[in-house]
Amino acid sequence: MAFGRVQGVTITVSIVEDDARVREELAKLINGAKGFKCLGVYADGETALKDIPRHGPDVVLMDINLPGMSGIECVRSLKTSLPAVQIIMLTVYDEVGQLFNSLLAGACGYLVKRTPSDKLLEAITEARLGGSPMTRKIARKVVQYFHRLGTTRIEAQCLSKREQETLALLAEGFRYKEIADRMGISFNTVREYVHSIYQKLHVTSRTEAVLKLQHYSAPASPLESIPR
Repeated sequence: MAFGRVQGVTITVSIVEDDARVREELAKLINGAKGFKCLGVYADGETALKDIPRHGPDVVLMDINLPGMSGIECVRSLKTSLPAVQIIMLTVYDEVGQLFNSLLAGACGYLVKRTPSDKLLEAITEARLGGSPMTRKIARKVVQYFHRLGTTRIEAQCLSKREQETLALLAEGFRYKEIADRMGISFNTVREYVHSIYQKLHVTSRTEAVLKLQHYSAPASPLESIPR
């Protein structure tokens, strides 16, 4: 099967991976498959950010745990300079926190490195076609998480006005010190607000809190207005 055939166009791929052996294996796989072409391999995010925008690949395979700049940070920066690029995260572990941080940063897919070669090629093709490739196990975690969000919408109403302001700034990526300066309060007060937010929303991290904020503020699905 020619996985990379998208209306007769070859899918171009760039690889960001700090393990030399894994980089070589991925490049060999891509260049050896019909319909694919590897445009470049990079050992760190800093180098990737300088070079990838010049080549404009269709898909980027991104390791999460990179030296220096993390893979998630690299994704966020790449999506700024190349909004149309599709980025699939590759990791050793299917850890929920990293999964949601990656998706929030702009990644379209999330796979473990032990994914079979044929499945990886299918995932690259799927990403190029606008899909979100994930293993069934990871996709299930996403579904379970949003099912849980759907049962706790009332929790957002429990936040005070200042807590809501704090959460909104967290969602924009501001650090505690920056939030304190913007709101004209102390660093310790910000910490108290965040602790209260986590308790009221039943979450344990900024990512979970922000996802809940987005869930509460998102417009209703067009399907909800269709008469049953």
